[in-house]
This record gives sequence, C-alpha cells and structure tokens, in this order.
Amino acid sequence: MVAGWTEIDVTVVTLEAEGSGVFDAAQPFPVRRVGVPSGSRALSVALLNTAGTAHGLRRKPDAVLCGHIVCSPAAAALRRLRGIPVLQYLYAKEIDGRPRLARFAATRADRIVAISGYTRDLALRMGAAASKLCVIPPGVDLPVARVAERAARPTIVTVSRLRDAYKGHDVVLEALPRVRERVPDVRWVIVGDGPLRPSLEAEVARRSLGGAVEFAGAASDHERDAWLDRASVFAMPSRTPPGSMSGEGFGTVLLEAGAHGLPVLAGNVGGALDAVAHEKTGLLVDPTDPAAVAAGLTRLLVDRELAASLATAGIERAHHFAWSRISARVQTELLSLIAHRGGLHPGSR
Repeated sequence: MVAGWTEIDVTVVTLEAEGSGVFDAAQPFPVRRVGVPSGSRALSVALLNTAGTAHGLRRKPDAVLCGHIVCSPAAAALRRLRGIPVLQYLYAKEIDGRPRLARFAATRADRIVAISGYTRDLALRMGAAASKLCVIPPGVDLPVARVAERAARPTIVTVSRLRDAYKGHDVVLEALPRVRERVPDVRWVIVGDGPLRPSLEAEVARRSLGGAVEFAGAASDHERDAWLDRASVFAMPSRTPPGSMSGEGFGTVLLEAGAHGLPVLAGNVGGALDAVAHEKTGLLVDPTDPAAVAAGLTRLLVDRELAASLATAGIERAHHFAWSRISARVQTELLSLIAHRGGLHPGSR
C-alpha cells in the first residue's frame, strides 16, 4: 500500500512474521518489527500497541495510518496526547468479531477508509460520522504478462482459507451435481486449507464426488496464480451470515481472478457488489441458493462467448484497481488529513 508513495516518508510498525527479514530488506521504507510471544495473540497485540505508541511519541509523525482496529488504542493515544490525526482502515469481518473495539476505532479516527460500500454502511452503524468516511477498495497485484494455459478439462477454482463458512464452499458443493448434469467432466479445485476441510472432504465422500473435487491445500502465491491460469471459472459465492455484520468486506481474490482472465461467480451481497460488475466481469447470484449457483456456473462453463467477454472485461477492470492507483488514493487522503491538522488539538475526541 505505501511502497509507491512519493510525498510522504513512511515508517511501518508491525508484528514479526516468518520471512519478514527478507521482505523488510526489499522495502524502500523502514519497518519496525515487534516480537510475537508464543501462543498469546492478546499479548502480541498489546506489545504492538505499546511499540506503536512509543514510536509515535518519539518520532512525532504528521499522521497515523492505522491498518487494523487492533492497533486503534495506540492511534487514539497519539491523537489524544500529541494531536496527531488518524486515518483508520475498516474491512468487515473484524467489525462483527470485535464490535466494541470497532466502535472505538470508528469514533476516534479523524478519517476512515472503508474498503467497500458494504463496509461503509457497517462503519455508519458503528457510529462513524459520514463526513469522515471515504471508500477506497483494496489493490490488486497484476500478473506478469503471459499467456494462460487453460486446462482441457472444465475447471472451477476457489481460492480461500477454509476457515469461514460464509465463503460458500458448502453451497458450491451442493450445486456441483446440478452443474455435472450439463458439464459431466467438470472438476472443482479448492485452493486453501483450514479447519473446515475435514467436513468438506466428508461431504464430498458422502456425495460420491471424489472424482470431481480436488483439494489443493495451502498454496504459495505462485501456485495460486498457476491454478488461476489453468481454470475456466472462479467461484466464491460468499454470503452474509444471518444476524451478523461480517461477510465479505470486498473480495480481492475476485479481482485477482479477473486479472488472470477468469470470469467469476460471486454472491450478490456484501463487498462483492463492489468487486464484481454483474454481467460485465462476472455473475452475482443468490449465495444461499444452490440452484442459482449451479445455474450461474453452468452458464459460465457452457457459454464460452459470454465467458470470454467477461474475462476480457475482468482484465481491464483489474487494472483500475492496481496497487499503484489505490496507493495514490490513500496517500491523497493522508495529505488532506495532514493539511487540516491545525483543527485538531491534544485531548480532543
């Protein structure tokens, strides 16, 4: 997000991660890492907030970009103690998971970046002022120009950690027999791993779909891209869980699939409404209806002229979400925030 900034000097404060040394060395800005205590996420977050506050008090930055609500206590402290304006990022899932902290972050920030119209609406429900909200979608890494080698067998691919039931793997699985009625040799490749995998594998066996479903497991970026280049269609019909304020905040992988020349099928709810242009880059269907999911997938697999048209438009649309463009928009918001800093005083809320 910040690598392309030309008008703001950046220091990133974040948690230690595997391989971070190599990553940090390649960045054009300094990265301050906080050690992660074994088995204690709460302690890790507390240490990150402490380090962020200390660094801010020492360096006295012109603004704070808070990338997640778990860091909002540090951002709020710097705003209160030093009058430093805060730009807070909001997604979706974290709002439902930690509503009190989300409300704290949304009401203490000077400006909020919501990653979709759906997330903006959630922020308003959390008490954020409409005047402080702007919608900036996530960016997408465009693939290196190359000719995709599509598999001869009709292939649906889904890329997602198998952790959140709302992603819609269960509905695709229920829809698959209907798809096979029109496309008998179709296969569905599930890229990703997580605690939902055993139950999905059991359901595949129960439905005797072993020859039509492949679990590829966790994949590197290169392996993920290879599957996107081999597939015919991308599917992730995420739904909004009943009584919840989570679901898909945007669905960056839908854009990534489009960038690889894949028509996509997504749910007609949540952030996917911003990520997919219905009937232009993909199809938006009722994500709770297996028949609707099956009809959409079948249409994309059978109508190759439609699929090709959606794929071409998906590649073009992805370029509008390239990180260079998105990064520039975030920098503009920060510069505007800094320019108006004079109206903020230490101790204000």
